[in-house]
Amino acid sequence: MKTQTDKQPSLNIAALLRPHSKALAVAILAVIGETVANLLEPWPLKIVLDNVLKSRPTHGWLNHLVLSTVGDDKLTILKVAAAAVLAIAVLGAICSYTEKYLTTSVGQWVMHDLRQTLYSHIQRLSLAFHDQQRTGNLIGRLTSDVDAIQSFIASGLLGAVINSLTLVGMVGVMFYIDWRFTLIALSVAPVLFVVVYKYTRRIKKASREVRTKESEIVSVIQEVLSSIRVVKAFAREEYEERRLEEESLEAVEIALRARNLKARLSPLVEVIVACGTCLVLWFGARMVLDGSLSVGSFILFILYLGKMYKPMQELSKMTDAYSKAAVGYERIREVLETDREVKDLPGARRAPRCRGKIEFENVSFSYNPESPVLKNVSFKVEPGQTAALVGPTGAGKTTIISLIPRFYDPDSGVVKIDGYDVRRFKQKSLRDQISFVLQETLLFHAPVWKNIAYGRPEATCADIMHAAELANAHEFIEKMPEGYNTMIGERGVTLSGGQRQRIAIARAIIRDTPLLILDEPSSGLDAASEELVFEALDRLMQGKTSIVIAHRLSTIRRADIIFVVKDGSIIESGKHEELMKTGGLYAELHDLQFRETEEADQPVARPQ
Repeated sequence: MKTQTDKQPSLNIAALLRPHSKALAVAILAVIGETVANLLEPWPLKIVLDNVLKSRPTHGWLNHLVLSTVGDDKLTILKVAAAAVLAIAVLGAICSYTEKYLTTSVGQWVMHDLRQTLYSHIQRLSLAFHDQQRTGNLIGRLTSDVDAIQSFIASGLLGAVINSLTLVGMVGVMFYIDWRFTLIALSVAPVLFVVVYKYTRRIKKASREVRTKESEIVSVIQEVLSSIRVVKAFAREEYEERRLEEESLEAVEIALRARNLKARLSPLVEVIVACGTCLVLWFGARMVLDGSLSVGSFILFILYLGKMYKPMQELSKMTDAYSKAAVGYERIREVLETDREVKDLPGARRAPRCRGKIEFENVSFSYNPESPVLKNVSFKVEPGQTAALVGPTGAGKTTIISLIPRFYDPDSGVVKIDGYDVRRFKQKSLRDQISFVLQETLLFHAPVWKNIAYGRPEATCADIMHAAELANAHEFIEKMPEGYNTMIGERGVTLSGGQRQRIAIARAIIRDTPLLILDEPSSGLDAASEELVFEALDRLMQGKTSIVIAHRLSTIRRADIIFVVKDGSIIESGKHEELMKTGGLYAELHDLQFRETEEADQPVARPQ
């Protein structure tokens, strides 16, 4: 069944920030200090205007404070005001540096934690998920989307807090100076926030389209570069260039539409802010003229007004960073909320060293409900036996071997090892019991020794060399420029097919597992390489339960049991001789294959 339960990660910003709570606490204190500095910055100017350059006496708590602490000497007041300007600037600079340093640090660590969480989850999702996803799309989520969140945390998150606190503080001070005057200044605020809100939604939608198209471009590039030999073999370079150009032009159009929205917002905000400033200048100047407001208070109000509008403008400009982060957050969450189709059941235990008995009991499976791949498949392989799966292409052979290590789980029926349902074992411990030699041998961009030891990283140099000798790989490895330290090109393309296959066999040998799965291990090899590979396979299969998929029936004549698969069902089983006598599908395939081989060996008649 595919309805197991298992704990899966969720994307929670609070949880990501929790490990960095101390740094954030200090950063928030710095934010408060920076806000205080912003609020205090205009006051020295008011003191100078009202207490040094005054043309008439002023009253109020500030005037009383200045006279009681400094006295009424104008030069002394001027010195204190100048020193206050410097002190406020130093406080703001220290707090600003502390806040930016800590938020950048937290942003980097959050990016690291988020990328690791996402990568770990992707690694553990079933093959069914990866079968339906484009690699470039996942790469985009691991890179660009994570970077967008990191950038917002580093430059936007506490920046929004600073602007919000500054805005609230300045509005409070302005209300204290003159509440009617403040209401006039704030009359444009509702219009400003409505405009910003509407544009934020549209920018977010546009940002999602841009990010989706960027992922498609990465997918195209990844697909082509990973298949560059095919592209060159068919001389399709120009076609691939045009394909990328088309994708890139679409990306440009989408990005320009998004940029058009972002470009409109800033001028609109500036015009609205200018309207507010005009109102304040008009009414403020009249209040100064009729004596109801001092020049210092008016200048202070104008300065506060500029500082109040600035956070509004900054908050509106942050819509771009916020939109990118929000889109990245949603795209990452989509992956993290993808349920694992193959999970460890509650109470699953570690698989012990198994004897190697494999059983399928009425197993059915489909990649989608409309097209069943396997239908009530039942068979048994005894410990130490070599079983072969043969049949037409698309019959379901690869699906059968994929169910043994739980790359997929069956829709119904049970897959057993040593009498136990494989779903009762923890996945890693189950797969530690199995070695694979596949038709397409994938090697990593790493030294030869590391590729051989991939399935057993703790292997010693002696173990690695012994495995290579058993796999008939030691001789050609020693002839390589740096021997076992020679770097292999990506996906092993710098080696021949036979060399890659023998390294894969060495990789399976060094694991020394009781179960062995071979998927067409000799496909595409020349006669000399095939002989070396089969010799290595014979050593590898000794004493192990082996399941072999083979299209070349000559390779499986010595199998202990052969299962013939057709249309998702096993229609014949037995040894080679028994199946040949029954005259069924196996005999037909055998005769057809050998007839083609004989015809291929006939000399071609030359035209007279």
